[in-house]
Amino acid sequence: MSFPTSPTASSIKITGISPTLTSVTHSLKRQARSRGGQRWLIEAGYPAMTRATFAPLWAFVNAQQGQYNTFTYKPPIYKDSSGSATGTLLVNGGDSAGDSSIACDGLTGTLKAGDFVKFASHDKVYTLTADATTSLAIEPPLMSAVADNEAVTYNDVPFTMAFVDDKQELSMGVDQLVGFSIKLVEVV
Repeated sequence: MSFPTSPTASSIKITGISPTLTSVTHSLKRQARSRGGQRWLIEAGYPAMTRATFAPLWAFVNAQQGQYNTFTYKPPIYKDSSGSATGTLLVNGGDSAGDSSIACDGLTGTLKAGDFVKFASHDKVYTLTADATTSLAIEPPLMSAVADNEAVTYNDVPFTMAFVDDKQELSMGVDQLVGFSIKLVEVV
């Protein structure tokens, strides 16, 4: 199931969550340990809209039963590569879980650091930590292996999401326009 593409959000906020355990000793030494996970939080705000325009979005939101169901969401404002990349990007040779440098082929042009990518066999969305043409430097490291010639999506990257909360709210003013925002969390 896919999140409705209309109406379109007017603002978006994407947050990367990487849980880290930190402590400071009495001698002020900092100790940090990564828990090894990462996921995305996406918040989107919508412009004021009529009830008729809002109705299909409201119906979808309520059909999700709060946090229960998952769906794909393509961020409408930050959805495509910022580079000059074209072509069908494929994994070249396969890589194991834990790898953070993925050999690829089939790309013309460049993907840019900060772009999102998603492997065909993964629900997880990764971000590029450096510009890329034939090797993708990603964060977090692969959660599971990728196969040779596995497709890599770099435009219209679909995030697997759920609502952060069980309650969703709309607001309506005397002008009869609906105000609405969403908060989603990646589910992998």
